Amino acid sequence: MINIRPITKTPCALGEGPLWDAQHQRLFWVDSVLGQIFCRDLGGAIKTWQMPCMVGSLAVINLDEILVALQSGLHRFNLSTHTLQLIHDPEPDLPTTRLNDGKTDRAGQFLFASMGVTDRTQGWGGLYRLRRNGVVERLLDNVIVGNGPCFSPNGDILYFSDGRGVILQFDYDPDRGLSAPRPFFDAKAAGTACDGATVDAAGNLWVALIGSGKIGCISPMGGLKLTIDLPIPLVSSVMFGGPNLDVLFATSISNSGNRQDAHPQSGLVFEISGLISTGLAETAFTGKIPL
Repeated sequence: MINIRPITKTPCALGEGPLWDAQHQRLFWVDSVLGQIFCRDLGGAIKTWQMPCMVGSLAVINLDEILVALQSGLHRFNLSTHTLQLIHDPEPDLPTTRLNDGKTDRAGQFLFASMGVTDRTQGWGGLYRLRRNGVVERLLDNVIVGNGPCFSPNGDILYFSDGRGVILQFDYDPDRGLSAPRPFFDAKAAGTACDGATVDAAGNLWVALIGSGKIGCISPMGGLKLTIDLPIPLVSSVMFGGPNLDVLFATSISNSGNRQDAHPQSGLVFEISGLISTGLAETAFTGKIPL
């Protein structure tokens, strides 16, 4: 039996970027609009850090350090000293974009996307990769809203949504560029929209079907296997976690500025248990940080 319960009490405006740190047994997520990073330990205690601007996603480096994709660029942040160090701003000439969703590949490199903040009619953004040698490279152009980057279990397929309503699939090599995209799942044709996503140990893709109040499970062949109904309509992203990686965590939205909902549980983080699926431990960033 599937059980769904909120694990937070204070709603996020735009909850996003859930990340389970398997090594240290803790859950991170962000409030993109309010520029806050949260971390919840196994006992339920939550710590909060305030960023100077909007925040999109993060990756773990070690116990005390994370990579964080901010509106002002990619940074290194020390959770203990609160030191914030700019690594690279990939779009300094585009003040109407910000960094959004991101994920490490299986080799420990960080992929992060950008999005238009005020103009979502054109693809101003891109998809970037912080390589192990510390170099930031642009992998993809013409991105409207970059969402849901995640990888197949062996890391040779990248899934990504560029904001046009379709989850794309790319052949992926951690040392090379991307193949031509292939359509994987057409959320728009299914009457919904896709947001954050993750892949389970069997290779199924789990995605937040924002606006429908559902989480979808999509087979490696691109077919919708099942959906889970949440009590709120604006589920934004998902991530497997917990000691056995058998709990699905989901973030949600109360008021992103673009979407809003008055349900009393909108903006909370939810824990979904009782699934037969298990996730994969996300890889920490293992590369060099440019000085």
